[in-house]
Amino acid sequence: MKRIAILGSTGSIGQNTLKVIERLPREFEVVGLSANSNINILYQQIRRFSPKIVALRDNFSAQALRKKLDSRIKLLAGEDAAVAIACDQRVDLIVLAISGAAALLPLIKAIETGKDVALANKEALVMAGDIIMRKAKAKNVKILPIDSEQSAIWQCIDGKEKKNIKKIYLTASGGPLRDLNRSEFKKVSLKRVLKHPCWKMGRKVTVDSATLMNKGLEVIETMRLFDVDVSQIEIVIHPESIIHSMVEFIDGSILAQLSITDMRIPIQYALTYPKRCPQDLASLDFFKLQKLTFYKPDTNKFLCLRLAYKTAREGGSAPCVLNASNEVAVDAFLNEKIDFVSIPKVIEGILERHRVVSHPKLEDIYYSDAWAREEAKDLTDSFSRG
Repeated sequence: MKRIAILGSTGSIGQNTLKVIERLPREFEVVGLSANSNINILYQQIRRFSPKIVALRDNFSAQALRKKLDSRIKLLAGEDAAVAIACDQRVDLIVLAISGAAALLPLIKAIETGKDVALANKEALVMAGDIIMRKAKAKNVKILPIDSEQSAIWQCIDGKEKKNIKKIYLTASGGPLRDLNRSEFKKVSLKRVLKHPCWKMGRKVTVDSATLMNKGLEVIETMRLFDVDVSQIEIVIHPESIIHSMVEFIDGSILAQLSITDMRIPIQYALTYPKRCPQDLASLDFFKLQKLTFYKPDTNKFLCLRLAYKTAREGGSAPCVLNASNEVAVDAFLNEKIDFVSIPKVIEGILERHRVVSHPKLEDIYYSDAWAREEAKDLTDSFSRG
């Protein structure tokens, strides 16, 4: 039985992970749960799974939850609370579903304490992927991808030699604005951007899907996870979201992973690896499929994707700055301080100011992240005043 802690348990990935665990009670024990501030969902999860340790980032929410909890459950609060769970020796596997850069430190600490990580966060690998993968190799720790695209690539190349990989085709739904003309982006509403055609996700990642920044981040994530060059990765818009990614080998063979669009499939694969367990989800019905379509992304329309490829080629601290400025710009858009087309403008402006550190250490990553956020905040403020 694997002893599991879920960091970010109240979000979409966290809730789906608990649905998987609930179906496989002989396989898993939930030892720890962490959340930002959503005590209502977290309390219901605690009642159902009886974890030994719980963490809340928000101190005020933790005070409210403390009054409800059994004294046998250890409750931690504050910004480093999730890190304590990541280091807890009672945990075998960390499911890392915290969004954004906040996942970096818990991921590093989990690796340093020798824990395998089922990773749903792409930003940490974008920021410091080389450092993370080196640490994981040194500690003999497995990084098990949960994102559907990365899981698909992993399943296609599992057991294959890297030298035999010719190209990785990273599929994308195209996001909520795939059928909109670029001229309409200026006036697009927040409500329209948050209406994804395929997936139910958090607000930030849904905006990233609309700008195609999520695919840009996944390009960098793919480079780190599978140790391939950016030239070997091609994005393919695939609106049906049936093929979750493909790998072409040097002999011309292409392997693809197909399934219905349900995150419980890649989550369960990461949790049960190397074995597979039955699911109770509907199977893909090939006879109901009308068509499978594919086309190239328009980087003139989706400027964030062009910026992501540029930083992927530059490497060093550039991807960290890309991620940080994107997080600030998206947050400003979600709070209706800037319009949709200003998101890539903010990111490009910060990248132009940044002096790239070619081989950054962890302290360089933290510095670049903090610098980019401050600069991006100033830039978004100037946009909102304008």
